[in-house]
Amino acid sequence: MRKKRRSPTPGPTKSSSSAAEAPPLIPNVSLSRAARTGKATEDELLLQRPRRPRPEPRAPAQAAFTREDPWRVLRIMGEYVHGFDALAEVGAAVAVFGSARTAESDPMYEAARDLGRRLADAGFAVITGGGPGIMEAANRGAHEAGGLSIGCNIELPQEQGVNAYVDVAVNFRYFFCRKTMFVKYAEGFVLFPGGFGTLDELFEALTLIQTRKIQRFPVVLFGSAYWRGLMDWIHDYVLTGGKIDPEDLRLLAVTDSTEECCRLLVDCYQNQCWQPASSP
Repeated sequence: MRKKRRSPTPGPTKSSSSAAEAPPLIPNVSLSRAARTGKATEDELLLQRPRRPRPEPRAPAQAAFTREDPWRVLRIMGEYVHGFDALAEVGAAVAVFGSARTAESDPMYEAARDLGRRLADAGFAVITGGGPGIMEAANRGAHEAGGLSIGCNIELPQEQGVNAYVDVAVNFRYFFCRKTMFVKYAEGFVLFPGGFGTLDELFEALTLIQTRKIQRFPVVLFGSAYWRGLMDWIHDYVLTGGKIDPEDLRLLAVTDSTEECCRLLVDCYQNQCWQPASSP
């Protein structure tokens, strides 16, 4: 049996709707501070700027707050955000370090260039400090092979520049922000002959691995003749003096072959060398 269709309920007439009153607003104490106290709103305070007695195009004293620690904290946060945004899509990568003073005629330059090419062919992006010397060579090899070439440049007292082979350039004011990017986005470190900056990156990585702040990854010293004295000192004094354990020496590999260096990095990535060995 079919049901009868119900007729629509008639809506309010014009006269009845106009007679209905809207519910009163609920007082918002938080947003009524300016109205209650007569003080300026936060927007007004934000947009206010001090006015000089006479028009002047520059007022350096007004920027004093940007050179104090609270503002630096915000700048540091922004630098991390900028770095994470710029490198968020980076997949597997290797960080290459070495002297900015290495000339193109130096055999180490050609070795770093060849390594950059091999890493790109193996599917790794190459990350460097973005400067000249070894950094340029590694970026150049990756760029010429069609890989992803990344440069993380740093503000220094002398004038800085990014080498011509960087595809993604990220600028930093703070060393610790920049160092975070190297560690976070690299699957391994390769260190060519270099100075204090190269040594800094070397021992930073070893410390983080040793203290298990990061998963283990390959740390490769390229150029056995250059690194022999350091390795002998670590063995003869640091290890013998009981300052490190014997297994800590196994965190380092030394090679003179770009082929072997690349193979170490690829094997570690494929075999997940950062995972602890399973018990038999």
